[in-house]
Amino acid sequence: MTTASLSSAAFATSVSSSFRARNSRTSLPSNYQNPLRCSSPPSYRPLSGKLYPVKATLLQEDEEEVVVEKSFRTKGFPGNEVEEGWESRANSSSSDLERWVIKVEQSVNVFLTDSVIKILDTLYHDRDYPRFFVLETIARVPYFAFISVLHMYESFGWWRRADYLKVHFAESWNEMHHLLIMEELGGNSWWFDRFLAQHIAIFYYIMTVFMYAISPRMAYHFSECVESHAFETYDKFIRAKGKELKEKPAPEVAIKYYTGGDLYLFDEFQTERAPCSRRPKIENLYDVFVNIRDDEAEHCKTMKACQTHGNLRSPHSYPVDGFEDMPGCMIPEANCEVLLEGPKQSFQWSNWNLASD
Repeated sequence: MTTASLSSAAFATSVSSSFRARNSRTSLPSNYQNPLRCSSPPSYRPLSGKLYPVKATLLQEDEEEVVVEKSFRTKGFPGNEVEEGWESRANSSSSDLERWVIKVEQSVNVFLTDSVIKILDTLYHDRDYPRFFVLETIARVPYFAFISVLHMYESFGWWRRADYLKVHFAESWNEMHHLLIMEELGGNSWWFDRFLAQHIAIFYYIMTVFMYAISPRMAYHFSECVESHAFETYDKFIRAKGKELKEKPAPEVAIKYYTGGDLYLFDEFQTERAPCSRRPKIENLYDVFVNIRDDEAEHCKTMKACQTHGNLRSPHSYPVDGFEDMPGCMIPEANCEVLLEGPKQSFQWSNWNLASD
């Protein structure tokens, strides 16, 4: 018994001394972590609720293309790689099918857009203002269709998104003023142009309603193609006739729309910008077309964002302090009042909160 306890004590003493000697030879760094130990993932700062806008440098007279600086892309937290990898393998077949469907949808949209462009190029080769009138009549139709389907979904209790209704109405309001500008410039003076634009609009509305009900992603991509063509059309026109446009006065409807007192809807359709961050200056007809072109670029970005389900958000739905670190983007109090019946009965837009499910 005594012999056994003595041998055990000797073994423990030798092991302890050996362990101390090994530690003295290979000292571990202070930040060493045992790879076999299960540890919680490091803490991460929560994503800020502030708006990170997409900054776009639009075309000038001597530039070639629009340069877009994309905001950050949200990534998954470390520690979820195993789960995400397992899900990716399980859903690989469905992802391949979805990519194939998206490719087919976009191919159909590009084919339809190119077909319409060829028709317009043939009919309006040397007639700019009538062509713009037809384009603006067509360009605002999708937003009517989107709002119609969204109202139907809301009535049935299927899906409700206040931000979508607000932004799409603001987009239609912007396109309507583009149309009024073209009418003031004489783009609708010939009956054939009015006839063609109105009948294309009717067919386009019916097609977009069915397309949006079946695949909103496809409908938004088609509208993006239309807006992209409008941007390119106005840009080429500005480059070709810039000097001539600078010598002509701006239409009265353009001055009122771009420099008027209430620019809430003007800010609303620009979902990648902070409210009040863009205030155009209209001094001549050249400035009018530059701003119309810039509007089309904003429409393109909004339609691109809409192709991801639930990704669209009204710029006015962000908290005001979300723009504190962005100079010139604060909403002035005077511009955010809505008078009801008199000066004493007013409320702030910041208190007007539309519920979203």
